[in-house]
Amino acid sequence: MRFLALVTRIIQQMIRDKRTMALLFLAPLLVLSLMYFIFHSDEVNTTVGVVNVNEQIVHKIEHADISVIKYNQLSTQTALHKKLDGWLEVKNGKLSLTLQNDDPSRAKALQFKLKQALSNQLQQEMPISIEYVYGDKETVLFDVISPILVSFFVFFFVFLIAGIALLKERTTGTLERLLSTPIRRYEVVLGYLTGYGIFAMIQTLIVVFYAVHVLDVVLVGSIWNVLLINLCLALVALSLGILLSSFASSEFQMVQFIPLVIIPQIFFTGLFPMDGMADWLVNIGRIMPLYYASDAIKGVMYKGYGLNDIAMDLSVLIGFAIVFILLNIVSLKKYRTL
Repeated sequence: MRFLALVTRIIQQMIRDKRTMALLFLAPLLVLSLMYFIFHSDEVNTTVGVVNVNEQIVHKIEHADISVIKYNQLSTQTALHKKLDGWLEVKNGKLSLTLQNDDPSRAKALQFKLKQALSNQLQQEMPISIEYVYGDKETVLFDVISPILVSFFVFFFVFLIAGIALLKERTTGTLERLLSTPIRRYEVVLGYLTGYGIFAMIQTLIVVFYAVHVLDVVLVGSIWNVLLINLCLALVALSLGILLSSFASSEFQMVQFIPLVIIPQIFFTGLFPMDGMADWLVNIGRIMPLYYASDAIKGVMYKGYGLNDIAMDLSVLIGFAIVFILLNIVSLKKYRTL
């Protein structure tokens, strides 16, 4: 009977906690649905530009399931703007293949298809020399995704620690006592952001320097730009974590936000190919902070982008932070109107 009483109490507690019930049953469906659409995206076709290449070779390349675009002249800047995976030119009687190599798996796939398309005899007559815009032939997938992982871990841990820390302030009554003083709501929010922000900044510095100097993660651009991106992202994670903590009544409920807020963002960071995704799926990714942070940090660490190249991504991240901070101030209204 005592056993049944315990089971009954647990069932009643779960039924009363509508939020836990919803997350328990709906969150797995949401994540599974996202994974279904992402992994059932159209197959990504490789695209190569050709300059001064005769029609016989072009015909063979097209038969190898490679999209071919013909150019009379093609600069590196234009090729990158057109998002070509590579471009083939005839120089001094030899074929010169330049691979963008922003995604090593796509570069290797294009290289493999081209060598299969061109007969051994033709390759002996016109040897192929290969150059790389980003990285080199030793570049592996981890070199590309490691900058993304740096940003993800900064975002994840700052979000979690900030959310649970403020939740503890509420459950222990510290926040109520604070709001009983003449302090204003915006001062409370800025105070929490500054206080926890100092530790988020220290954590960001440790993660970035450890990744670059200990793990030897690829860094082509400026480390100061990397720090700037991660500090902006930490501010977003901090303000978002504090905001969502106001909707949770326990640490358990705060953790439940992870499959709803954190996991879906992973799919849009560039860890999975987005080129073949449907437009509506890509548009979902564009409303997530990690989409912009990953784009910026990958550009700086792997491609050597400067501040001007990542200005748009940084602006969006700062915009996210401002929106979340304003929502934090508004959410405190339920505790005090001023």
